[in-house]
Amino acid sequence: MKNIVEIKHFRMDFGNKTIIKDLSFEVRAGEIFGFLGSNGSGKTTTLRALLGFYEPTSGELLIDGKKYDPEDTTVTVGYLPEERGLYKKETVMDNLLYFAELKGLKNPVEWASKYLKRVKLEDKANLKLEKLSGGQQQKIQLGVTIMNDPKLLILDEPTKGFDPMNRRLLMEIIEEAHKKGAAIIMITHYMDEVEKLCDRAILLKDGVAHAYGTIEEIRKAHKNKSLEQIFIDVYGGEDE
Repeated sequence: MKNIVEIKHFRMDFGNKTIIKDLSFEVRAGEIFGFLGSNGSGKTTTLRALLGFYEPTSGELLIDGKKYDPEDTTVTVGYLPEERGLYKKETVMDNLLYFAELKGLKNPVEWASKYLKRVKLEDKANLKLEKLSGGQQQKIQLGVTIMNDPKLLILDEPTKGFDPMNRRLLMEIIEEAHKKGAAIIMITHYMDEVEKLCDRAILLKDGVAHAYGTIEEIRKAHKNKSLEQIFIDVYGGEDE
């Protein structure tokens, strides 16, 4: 199967501090890939370097065989960052329409209306985004991320702070994107999400991979323990 992402001998230094130490892995086209590790393990740094926000100290980070260029329309990427980036003084609908037009959607109003109904926010369409709760804003951010059916979705803790019902709704939307053919890189601390959804995963600690492979391979290499127990073993009971 073709690789949509390739990380080859990636090293990232900030001043005298090494954050990533010779990291290599790939993400295959059409798979859901769990990117795991405690806060500060190097996950977000890796994704930001992959998307060109950081210049790597050494190594290669490739999307579809080449360094990522946002102007290249041959591969579309949707990124849901941990720090959300919408226009809080504008209305919910204006936010969606702005990004829909930016991404070239043919029927932006129809898409936005349908999505708001899907996430049960149709009554919030004309409210300023800042009036919504954090979880509601996150639903809008997810809509912006998936609206042009990208080939690669990068989701940094997409269900953080959600109650079980809304968490299930967002996971359903993510699964729908996957069924349309998207490869998905998902940062999450919910190991049940990983075991349910992910084809393969990598577990980082201090910029080094401590587990990598299919979920079955990872569990087999750790005496068939659950992913949650493997995480705890790797981190030795450290606080996140």
